[in-house]
Amino acid sequence: MHTDPWGHLTGDAAGLAGLVMIFLVAAAAVIGPAISPYSPNGFSSDIFSPPSSDHILGTDFMGQDILTRLLFGARTSLMIGLGAAIVSSTLSLAIGGTAALFGGLYDRIVMRFVDAMISMPTIIIAILVASYIRPSLPLLIALISFLSWPEGSRVIRAQVLSLKETGHVRAARTFGAGWLHILKSHIVPDLGPILVAIIIQDARRAIFMEAGLSFLGVTDPSMTSWGKMMHQALGFSYLDVWKWWLLPTGFALSITIMSLSFIGSALETALDPRLRRSKNKIVRWIQCSRSKA
Repeated sequence: MHTDPWGHLTGDAAGLAGLVMIFLVAAAAVIGPAISPYSPNGFSSDIFSPPSSDHILGTDFMGQDILTRLLFGARTSLMIGLGAAIVSSTLSLAIGGTAALFGGLYDRIVMRFVDAMISMPTIIIAILVASYIRPSLPLLIALISFLSWPEGSRVIRAQVLSLKETGHVRAARTFGAGWLHILKSHIVPDLGPILVAIIIQDARRAIFMEAGLSFLGVTDPSMTSWGKMMHQALGFSYLDVWKWWLLPTGFALSITIMSLSFIGSALETALDPRLRRSKNKIVRWIQCSRSKA
């Protein structure tokens, strides 16, 4: 990879904005619950309290502090996003990489299975499975990971097919190295930037899917989630409480997904020479238009 993904990411305005936003969300998820004086599942008689010095975002229909639940919801979303992204990207690497390296009948069988997985409506399957098992945090990560790996495996397979024809991989094969050793020692390091992009894409999908499942009420009832908060807030949309209950929660979810989208888009541009050339042409065209004006 003759690219500098980190340099391109920090040099791109959208990518840098995405980094700043996801850092702020992560900082709030780590620090906020530790300093909050309230419990996310605590009850009180002070229901539907408007924002005040005691409750910055007010309270909900059970007297729970909305800001505290918002911070714990951020922790839930990031844990599920990171966990599902790591598991699904590992599956993508293992399945897509071995399919490209081994080839033959194994490759054909694996890729037909991948095609079948991609063609299935993942959100409907997730709803059906989650409605039966009411998944806890680990089970929810496993479910989302199982439904998210096929797209990444196709990308990795295409890259490994190209990388295994490079000179250093051919040299390693000449000296008797096995395919698993080549995958670990030669191919995976070259796949680093692409794996990071796949992880970010899988994390974004996992956060969105978890919020959707929580919104529909098919996750663990004891788990604090942004989707569940939005579902509860919509039930009281006829009251003014939605202004400090629904809007901040939706804004937090949108910012998180948007930040990952910005980072993923910047990395995709850095890794794809065609996108870099197209972007450079657009920038030059804008500069020429401004100079003429």
